[in-house]
Amino acid sequence: MSQFLHNNTCYSQPTPVSVHNGWVRVFRNQENWFRSPNRYQWLCRGGFVPGTFDRTRGRALTREVSPSYAEAVSSYLGTRVPDYEAARRAQEVYFAALRAHGTEVITLPTLEGYPDCCFVEDAAVILDDVAVIPNLGHPSRDGEKESVAEHLADDFEVIRMPDGATLDGGDVVFYDDRFLVGISTRTNKQGADFLAEHAKRAGIDVQLFDVPKSTLHLTTVCSSPRSGTMVAAMGHLKESDLSFAEEVIWIPEEEGYAANTIAYGDRIIMAEGYKKARHLLMDAGFSITSIEMTEFREVDASLTCLSVFIG
Repeated sequence: MSQFLHNNTCYSQPTPVSVHNGWVRVFRNQENWFRSPNRYQWLCRGGFVPGTFDRTRGRALTREVSPSYAEAVSSYLGTRVPDYEAARRAQEVYFAALRAHGTEVITLPTLEGYPDCCFVEDAAVILDDVAVIPNLGHPSRDGEKESVAEHLADDFEVIRMPDGATLDGGDVVFYDDRFLVGISTRTNKQGADFLAEHAKRAGIDVQLFDVPKSTLHLTTVCSSPRSGTMVAAMGHLKESDLSFAEEVIWIPEEEGYAANTIAYGDRIIMAEGYKKARHLLMDAGFSITSIEMTEFREVDASLTCLSVFIG
């Protein structure tokens, strides 16, 4: 890991040096290039664009795995009862990966009686200085949001979703100039519209998707690892769904779980064990950190489910 991090040191004064197929290379060190779409070049020089997603991952809010984790909800990917101790160890590796990429990890204590409580992504959506606290889509999980809201209230204006509206943060994908919000078994139209209203107040456009019945959340089948780029699972999304993206990296359907990623520029964290996806991401210029996610996959959860990035 130390070699990986050393090889990807960013310099504070990037200088564009060449343009190819709509991309400009803006960072250089001894061995690697980092890329950014042309229209976002000036962000790399320290500019700020209202209405664009801040990809800084300085802090991550997380929560300890529940001792009742074996009872977590699973409807899509599970093949057996998940193992609490294995999940707890895997979460520590996840925390280490975030820290190795420069993220401060803030961990809330577990919640007794809430086996899914470590999946904090669902309990808040951050819009600049506002934290939208949704009504989670599965009734067994709604009590998870209160302690998340209490913690975020120190740094954000907390806005609560009205009764009848539901939304899981796992149905929200952040792309440069818009939020992609999925209508799913967990997120209804009222919840999506409520989030869209507040996103637009922050100058952020919203694009609604119908999440296919083949998957739980929108983030299960896609992510945006860097400006201009989407990673998406074949068989769940269509090219027309992602026509706004400058680049789409399509992951074969059998490895679609690997479409959920966490990225820092051209450094990416992905699930271990997906060789085709790994090669596709490396071919696209990413340096890879892979971590074991089997125990989380058993309850339909992905990398991003385990954290809310808050600055």
